[in-house]
Amino acid sequence: MIRFTVNNQDVSVDTPPMARLLDVLREGVRLTGTKEGCGEGECGACTVLIDGVAVNSCLVPAIQADGCRITTVEGLEADGRLHPVQEAFLKFGGAQCGICTPGFLVTAKALLDRNPHPTRAEAREALAGNLCRCTGYQKIIDAVTEALAAPPPAAGTTGEPAC
Repeated sequence: MIRFTVNNQDVSVDTPPMARLLDVLREGVRLTGTKEGCGEGECGACTVLIDGVAVNSCLVPAIQADGCRITTVEGLEADGRLHPVQEAFLKFGGAQCGICTPGFLVTAKALLDRNPHPTRAEAREALAGNLCRCTGYQKIIDAVTEALAAPPPAAGTTGEPAC
């Protein structure tokens, strides 16, 4: 039995310890917002936060998440309000087909948690591990840059994974 907190909900999942966290979240916990793109850790579509750090969930064995706090794209909204990055993606058309969008949103949240006022270049660098086949990235960078001007989101977990 693997136990963790996902989007502020305690979860226990009976799964093989080496199952991919991506599969456990999608199939075991039924949080299907996290997408599988490449399955090799190259595209960032499956990005989640583990104790505040952005990771490719397709590369993480479920046992590594035992006792951790996980945030998926479903956990970005708070009290029925979208996260500023989600609002900005809507405003600037940062989402196209939607496969990469959850990973970009979660990665952008991690960036804003550790650096609430990054430069445009820092935003580009932070998002470099996320690939999109539909856009030229301009609308995505515009959305993240716009989110920088928004009031900071509620304090989240930052730093290195504790587990």
